Amino acid sequence: MTGVDELDPVIHAAVRLRITATLATVPGDGSMSFPRLQELLDLTAGNLATHLRKLEEAGYVTVEKAHRGRVPVTYLALTTTGRRAFEDYTATLRSILDPAG
Repeated sequence: MTGVDELDPVIHAAVRLRITATLATVPGDGSMSFPRLQELLDLTAGNLATHLRKLEEAGYVTVEKAHRGRVPVTYLALTTTGRRAFEDYTATLRSILDPAG
């Protein structure tokens, strides 16, 4: 039997779950800009940055800083580990919600 204690605590925080779920929609090795993710999730820059740091420390998200012309831009993407952790998280959650499944 699968329990809530088996859910990944890094992803389980509501904002981090929303971040990983959103980044999981980006195909393949693609990335999303920080402002776009901030807009989609309706978060302050500070709140988003704090949660991204936790995900980056866990190896779930890559943060790439670049320039578009003279404008700095930050791109975010799930790592292979992060994508797998999100898939495992959702599978565990499904088994909790439908144990007869």
